[in-house]
Amino acid sequence: MINQSAHIHPTSIVEEGAVIGPDVTIGPFCIVGQHVEIGARTVLKSHVVVNGYTQIGEDNLIFQFTSIGEVNQDLKYAGEDTKVIIGDHNSIREGCSIHRGSVQGGGITRIGNHNLLMGNTHIGHDGLIGNHCIFANNATLAGHVTVDDHAIIGGMTAIHQWCTIGAHVMVGGCSGVVQDVPPYVIAQGNHASPYGVNIEGLKRRGFSKEALHAIRNAYKLLYRSGRPLEDVKPEIAALAQQHSEVQPFYDFFARSTRGLIR
Repeated sequence: MINQSAHIHPTSIVEEGAVIGPDVTIGPFCIVGQHVEIGARTVLKSHVVVNGYTQIGEDNLIFQFTSIGEVNQDLKYAGEDTKVIIGDHNSIREGCSIHRGSVQGGGITRIGNHNLLMGNTHIGHDGLIGNHCIFANNATLAGHVTVDDHAIIGGMTAIHQWCTIGAHVMVGGCSGVVQDVPPYVIAQGNHASPYGVNIEGLKRRGFSKEALHAIRNAYKLLYRSGRPLEDVKPEIAALAQQHSEVQPFYDFFARSTRGLIR
């Protein structure tokens, strides 16, 4: 079903069965598959391919040569009807690739709202991307990677499968991330190591001086005390009771499956 207010260039192909919302713009030489849904006011600039069971929300801007919903690169994939779900107000720049999920990973690759994917970003199968994230040029996420809200991934950075990147993390360019990065941390290098707290980013997002001090203390306990994680957990838990901003840092320990960067 194509809304009457949608604008579709005559050189583009929209297969029967696709749902195209009001005021959607589909530029020249795009291909939209039969199981695709595109929300209101989303723009496909040109040469964009969207296929599979893909849902794209409202007010997204998708630039040329992007591929969304394509068969994933997991060799176990056997043609199952897995999905890509993208929220609202995302900017997806030139040459990005976002692959459909796999049965083993829950079946959905999900991207939230207000994200910027710069040129040639790759989101592998079963990726779970939050809101307000930035992926610089050529950022590469393997399968099953989780990236929480307000994270920034530098250009030419590769993230290993099953890794989790916490909220408000900044990963420097040309890094190789093979373990989980706790919230608020700056990570850099190959393999990525911790380089302090993302203070400037947290200031821009309105964190108080007291919260920043508490987060910094939690970071020091984890990374500068020289003590094992199990030894410092009670002290970080006590900080979290006094300062709610530390709670995501403490909760991350239970979420981590690949171990923390050290």
